[in-house]
Amino acid sequence: MANTLGIVKPDGVRRKLVGNIISKIEKAGLVIRGLKVLKLTVEQAEKFYAVHEGKPFYRSLVEFMSSGPIVVMVIGGHGSIEQWRELMGATDPARAKYNTIRREYGTSVEKNVVHGSDSEETAKTEVAFFFTDDEILPKGA
Repeated sequence: MANTLGIVKPDGVRRKLVGNIISKIEKAGLVIRGLKVLKLTVEQAEKFYAVHEGKPFYRSLVEFMSSGPIVVMVIGGHGSIEQWRELMGATDPARAKYNTIRREYGTSVEKNVVHGSDSEETAKTEVAFFFTDDEILPKGA
């Protein structure tokens, strides 16, 4: 049971969607094992999204993600990576399935309200970017 990272992006925080999103996570049977509200610096956003450096959307993504507070979460539970990705929906809200977070709340490909790790390896790296081991509730806690 791997943990995964979830982020409520600045557009979701500004629009006061954090509670709704957490409720959807919990109703899906997933568990919030860590949670923080913070504001990324440009440098932190560049480092977090370094995998996209050189792509046409990289600079606007960095600017957007450092534009306001975000909520970062460690999400756990059976199949948490796959479950969280399914709950988020497709990157493009217009193409996301109904009853997904991005379909319901996203306004564009960039302003799609949430982020989630795409694999177990990525999840480990992304969770460690924001959380130390002692900040994450153990399984069963």
